[in-house]
Amino acid sequence: MSKPVLEGRVAVVTGAGQGIGKAIAERYAAEGAKVAVVDIDGVRAKEVADAITESGGTAIGVACDVSDRAAVDAAAAEVVAELGTITVLVSNAGVTRPAMLWKMTDDQWDAVMSTHLNGSLYWLQAVTPGMREARKGWIIFTTSAAGINGTIGQINYAVAKSGILAMMRSAARELAPSGIVVNAVAPAAATPMTETIRTDERFKDKYLESIPMGRWAEPQEIAGSYVFFASDDAAYVTGQTLSVDGGRVMMR
Repeated sequence: MSKPVLEGRVAVVTGAGQGIGKAIAERYAAEGAKVAVVDIDGVRAKEVADAITESGGTAIGVACDVSDRAAVDAAAAEVVAELGTITVLVSNAGVTRPAMLWKMTDDQWDAVMSTHLNGSLYWLQAVTPGMREARKGWIIFTTSAAGINGTIGQINYAVAKSGILAMMRSAARELAPSGIVVNAVAPAAATPMTETIRTDERFKDKYLESIPMGRWAEPQEIAGSYVFFASDDAAYVTGQTLSVDGGRVMMR
């Protein structure tokens, strides 16, 4: 019997209280990783972690506002103290503040940038010293088709997700000599953040028509790509973006 593909890894998954992040955390634990379920909602994070533990996995729930550097540093220290050196980071936390560009407020812009870009950078900086010392690590960012193609009504979100791609590629270049691989996944609309797209009569039919597979994704269908990028099978893969979107990105 083969051992679980992520056995021995300590993984942080941000935004793991629901949606894709929750599915990733659950799948990582099932594949043998010790998982820190990180979410701004500490109650939700603990609930996910407790469910993983009850199913036989190893997980802790950690409350953290990723846009707060001090909170990130404290959360990272808590994970190391409880689970050991962090070897996998999934930077997945995100928010949306939709508005057409001529209506976009500073608060809407800043909320998205601070969560997606600042939060990703803070966690990246928190985990890389340990990974560099160990000379191994797997970092996966969550981006979006919006960051590849642009979007309508969420210029802040599109810019943030495009910035994450630049961060990913730059980090991949800087960290490769230390044996750390850095990649990104661009998932389909399968999260509470995209509920409007999937349910609003103004958007859902047009969006669904743009997906060659003709259906919405489930979070569990997205999680497997994150397992691959955190596994030994991805040891020679870095600086890459995988679109898991039913073929939508090829329709641009």
